[in-house]
Amino acid sequence: MQNKKIRVLLADDHAILRKGVKMLIDSQTDMEVVGEAKTGREAIEQAQKLKPEIVVMDISMPELNGIEGTRQICDTLPQTKVIALSMHKDSVYVREILRAGARGYLVKDSEDDDLLRAIRSVNRGEAFLSPAISDAILVDYRRFVSNPVDLLTSREREVLTMIAEGQTNKDIANALNLSVYTVESHRGSLMEKLNLHSTGDIVRFGIRNGLTN
Repeated sequence: MQNKKIRVLLADDHAILRKGVKMLIDSQTDMEVVGEAKTGREAIEQAQKLKPEIVVMDISMPELNGIEGTRQICDTLPQTKVIALSMHKDSVYVREILRAGARGYLVKDSEDDDLLRAIRSVNRGEAFLSPAISDAILVDYRRFVSNPVDLLTSREREVLTMIAEGQTNKDIANALNLSVYTVESHRGSLMEKLNLHSTGDIVRFGIRNGLTN
């Protein structure tokens, strides 16, 4: 018995882009394009009529933008999942369409494989975000998070605390039964997340946030 294909609706006001994406999707054995829309309002109408598993939605479209189109589709068709495919990399667009209910976000210069992975991942119930917008999301999250320490994993918080208390990478590696390389990786990650640039910055951050004894 042949597996059921993932049914995809394309919503974009550029016919050439729709044609290219349609050819890519239809070339796969596990997915197919079942409809197209060139406005946000048409996307809603087509989604309600066809009830696809996935809608690939542009943000900037006439009549009704993709953010509002996504919100209405997600409100009325909970089984249909939306993936934004946009030229915008600004965090405000990413934040608003995800808030509207989209489960994925890709920029239009993404590789073909990224779109196919996104469709399969979102269809499985997972989220998918283009690597090209990861920095924008991190900056946006850092701006809105109430406590910067919440950005860190439990291991990164542990490493930060030990650095702030004056321990070396080797000391930390021995104490946590990790390799020095792994400690350096955690150190680099926490510094990037918190926008810290030196050991002195880490120490001052640790003191300000009550992470040292």
